[in-house]
Amino acid sequence: MQFRHGDRTEDPAPSGPGSSATPERRSAAAASPPTSGRATRSGPGAAGGGPDLHRDVLAAAPVAVALLDADLRWEYANPAFTAATGLHPADLLGHPAHATAFAGATATLRRVLTDGRDREQVTGGPDAPGAPVPPGLRVRYRPLERAGRTAGVVVVVLDDPAPAREQLHELERARARLALLDAAAERIGTTLDVDTTCAELAAFAVPRLAEFVTVDVLPPEAAADRAGRGGSPRLHRAAAESVLRLQDALDDLPRPGESVRHREGSPGARSLAGGVAVLTDGTDAAAGLASLLVLPLTARGHLVGLLTLGRTDAVPAFTPDEAELLGDLAVRVATSIDNARRYTRSQGIALELQRALLSEPGNPHQNLDLASRYLPSGTTSVVGGDWYESVRLPFGRTLLVMGDVMGHGVEAAVDMSHYRSTLRDAAGMDLPPHRILRQLDTVISANDSARPATCLLVLADPSRGRWTLSSAGHLPPALIAPGRATELLRIPTGPPLGTGLGGYEQATHPLSPGQTLLLYTDGLVERRGEDIDVSLARLADLRLPAAGELDDLLDALLHSIAPTAAEDDIALLAARPRPR
Repeated sequence: MQFRHGDRTEDPAPSGPGSSATPERRSAAAASPPTSGRATRSGPGAAGGGPDLHRDVLAAAPVAVALLDADLRWEYANPAFTAATGLHPADLLGHPAHATAFAGATATLRRVLTDGRDREQVTGGPDAPGAPVPPGLRVRYRPLERAGRTAGVVVVVLDDPAPAREQLHELERARARLALLDAAAERIGTTLDVDTTCAELAAFAVPRLAEFVTVDVLPPEAAADRAGRGGSPRLHRAAAESVLRLQDALDDLPRPGESVRHREGSPGARSLAGGVAVLTDGTDAAAGLASLLVLPLTARGHLVGLLTLGRTDAVPAFTPDEAELLGDLAVRVATSIDNARRYTRSQGIALELQRALLSEPGNPHQNLDLASRYLPSGTTSVVGGDWYESVRLPFGRTLLVMGDVMGHGVEAAVDMSHYRSTLRDAAGMDLPPHRILRQLDTVISANDSARPATCLLVLADPSRGRWTLSSAGHLPPALIAPGRATELLRIPTGPPLGTGLGGYEQATHPLSPGQTLLLYTDGLVERRGEDIDVSLARLADLRLPAAGELDDLLDALLHSIAPTAAEDDIALLAARPRPR
């Protein structure tokens, strides 16, 4: 084997029978001790080998070995050494140690040359240009003695690099997890409001983690609803976010505040059904997505929603390692969402009253389908005065009610509860709608502290094929029929309840199969600084689905016209006669 030393090459001196060396050279060689690491012959046929054999032995050795000369330039590295360090021979051979990934060991190498003592060191990562050395490898530096002087440094890796690389990988994953969760903790869950928490999650994830994000939350009654109806449950879309180039695709999907149902077999439905992460390509997702990751939001053993993240082919697809890392984030956020839910449920009398007053309307007759929706403005802890009701009457008739007490707060909710009870009593006497309004006005105006309210009454009578309507200062209902534009019904409108002026009238309108009557409060259409006629014309211009589920109709309505930041509560009540 040849070792480069300075600018000359030294070979082992020939010896033994037949050698052409002079007696003086043989005597000098005999007087000198054998050079470290070199083989000697003991006679004919001995495995002395020569440089090629020595090189072959080192190349085949499982031990990682390399050599630096006296100037600390890399002279040799066997395959085991390059495999252990992850360095290419071109990164080492001919280069000084301080210009390679072993720059951090330069001072130690110089001490080995100076005092001729072995030293061990543990690598700590990249400290210079070139490919990095995995941290945590134990390396021994041993002086190479030749002719009584130190001619270089032998470098031996003492550890198996595979565990070190796995340890490095685990360390990097742990660091990434902690960094992500720490950053998320600062920006997500700053309030105890579910929608705000979900919006913070979406804003945090785009574009840091994904280019497209939606957060859907299961309503508290989802388990019972699913047990009765089967299939994928209806969720509440709490947040949605995307990069600018995907904004058009995001606009075509349900918006925050609307409900969404993931179709059977889709990644979202599979994640809901199994409570597991689903990682796919983007074939089942919005246009432009090349990679899709759906994560269940689970807290305290209960599924609370879904987190959906998407990427286009402009960035790398999600990997299983990223799915696991983002799964940790989903667990953290799900806990924040569940905490917000628990806080909301633990609020005092105001929230308890709100839940009671905004419950589903009463059961209508079987000849009528109903669907309702209530969207509070601002925080859900503010009780509003919007309300709806249905009262079952004799002969297959159902009284539909939509009311709006002026103001917000517990006082408005208390008045709402009082008006609701009074209306039920009046409806129980089987009075026509305009006389019910007259009686309500009398009761309310007698109380000086009562707040005025608008109210719309509709008596649905499918057996006679007619709607009977009467209004106390309320906006006109909308009639939706197949093949026709949305129609705002013209009905006599009296003063709001509580004025004591009376003067209420009623009107009838034909009730045809397939028709849907929509009652709503002003938060749906009114805009600050806009004339009410313009607001109502916007509603009349809508083409809404006249067939299908009423819940889908309400979703389409809210998607088309509801303001993104509602200034007032929105209450909706839709009714459709069932075919006989």
